[in-house]
Amino acid sequence: MKHKLLPLSETMHYILLALREPLHGYAVMQKIEEISNGTVILAAGTLYGAIENMSKHEWIEPVGNSGRRKMYMITAEGRRILQVEQDRLLHILSLYEGSESDEEG
Repeated sequence: MKHKLLPLSETMHYILLALREPLHGYAVMQKIEEISNGTVILAAGTLYGAIENMSKHEWIEPVGNSGRRKMYMITAEGRRILQVEQDRLLHILSLYEGSESDEEG
């Protein structure tokens, strides 16, 4: 499956992973900082640009509001994209493992 947004940027990866639960934008930023152990800090503009892009591709969707804040959550298509990316990354990781055993002999 080829999509013009694949492979995912690190930012998009983290946003999709964060949105496996319904969150508003600021909560997404906090969640990403937490799950990346502080290594990924998103600017609001970056986040909202990505949210707009991923909404357009129907990878995420609005799921109501929390006060004035719009809540988003990953869609079935978004989960499929994550699975494609997980498979791709696991394949790359398996190549690392293969090279280690070659060097031992």
